[in-house]
Amino acid sequence: MPFDESLNQHMRDALAAHVGITEKRMMGGLCFFLNGNMLCGARRHKDGVGRFMFRVGKDNEAVALADPAASEVIHGTRKLGGFILVDEADCPDPSMQRWLQMCLAHAAALPAKE
Repeated sequence: MPFDESLNQHMRDALAAHVGITEKRMMGGLCFFLNGNMLCGARRHKDGVGRFMFRVGKDNEAVALADPAASEVIHGTRKLGGFILVDEADCPDPSMQRWLQMCLAHAAALPAKE
């Protein structure tokens, strides 16, 4: 599962206006955090498709999954509640910003981590 710098840069650009964003390599790609709380991630999967992972929160998961572009995140054999995947091709800038607003609102409601 190659690390994909073009996907990472796309996410960096989308988050550029926000303060408190950090990055960490994990889950086979790069994850982005707000005040220590995971927001989203990006990676190219084994099938060659670039995907963005968004942490929308469990309260928003059903709404997010109603979008045909979104799918559940399965890590190993376990479903990650509150997370969705969106293929790169299904995530133009307006969609990216909509997903990120859900992520940012969820993360902002959590206590900051160090």
